[in-house]
Amino acid sequence: MESNIAKAIGMKYSPVAVVLTDEKPEGALQFKEGRWGCVVSMLSAAAKGKTAVFDRKTFGCLGGGVGLGFGNQYVNFPAGIENFLSTGNKEFCSTDMGKNIVRNMPAIEHGEKYCKTPEVAKKFVDSLPMTEVPTEYVVFKPLEKVSEGETPKVVVFYVNPDQLSAMVVLANYARDTNQNVIAPFGAGCHTAGIIPFNEDNSEKPRAVIGMFDISARKQVDRDILSFTVPYKMFREMESNVEGSFLQEHEWLKVRERMSKE
Repeated sequence: MESNIAKAIGMKYSPVAVVLTDEKPEGALQFKEGRWGCVVSMLSAAAKGKTAVFDRKTFGCLGGGVGLGFGNQYVNFPAGIENFLSTGNKEFCSTDMGKNIVRNMPAIEHGEKYCKTPEVAKKFVDSLPMTEVPTEYVVFKPLEKVSEGETPKVVVFYVNPDQLSAMVVLANYARDTNQNVIAPFGAGCHTAGIIPFNEDNSEKPRAVIGMFDISARKQVDRDILSFTVPYKMFREMESNVEGSFLQEHEWLKVRERMSKE
């Protein structure tokens, strides 16, 4: 499956299809059961041509399990996810269990400071659209590798600021409102997974800008953000490339600038 959008905006990386399936793709990258891994690293690998697969035992980290739609894995987080995201849990880290865990996850003690207080963090977690995907696997693959009969749940674009500008304009191009893109706080995998999954349930879904997750930024180029589109919105945007600003002088000047960098 090719993308008119990707061609028009001159993407460096392939759009990534997120596919829900009960069939495990042969030769796909997969985390080992019980081993830590960042879902965003697999998303980046898919943008570069690889295929990655996840199941309920190989989602890399608890946040990744949440982001991929394998339920509320945060209930299994030691010392409480609300403490980890905010001010930490020194009391827990003084216990024998805590001393063992904090060696590998020092932020459990002092917190990541992404939320001001545990109460704020809890409200954030409670606001997430926790999802149980109906399939055994979640697959990331380059869009061009999507086969006939497969329908992605969402499509993720890795875009620079110029390309992001084009995507925001295109998302609003044929809509009767100008509020068709959101930029929510969340982990990188949330904004490529459950948040756009949830948008897909809407009659007029919105696109989701993401990759603001400081902990995941090292997994992407410094000028890259994600722009994730529910599949039905992706098809809408694809159909609007022809005859749009993407074929006009102002955008072509911007694209020419990108080609010189």
